[in-house]
This record gives sequence, structure tokens and C-alpha cells, in this order.
Amino acid sequence: MAKKVIATLQKGEGKTFSKVIKMIRSPKTGAYTFKEEVVHNEKVKDFFAKK
Repeated sequence: MAKKVIATLQKGEGKTFSKVIKMIRSPKTGAYTFKEEVVHNEKVKDFFAKK
């Protein structure tokens, strides 16, 4: 699936977007989960600033 998303983003307007992955630790179990999202390049810092 990731290959398809990246191939789509490499054409035209898609170059202004990035796929970001954030590692989040669960407060209950202590296990890590990953949150993936495709965001505009200008909003990458906002994505990582959110808790």
C-alpha cells in the first residue's frame, strides 16, 4: 500500500505532501503504536507537536 501512496504523491501537486509516521507509547501497557498520515509539507511540525 505504501508504494501506491508514494507513487501517487510523486506526480504534480503531490510533491507538496509528505507521509509522516509517529511512534506513540500507550500509557496503559507501555507498548508502542504507530500513527501514519499524509500531511502537507507546511504542517509536518504541527503533526509532531500534537499529543
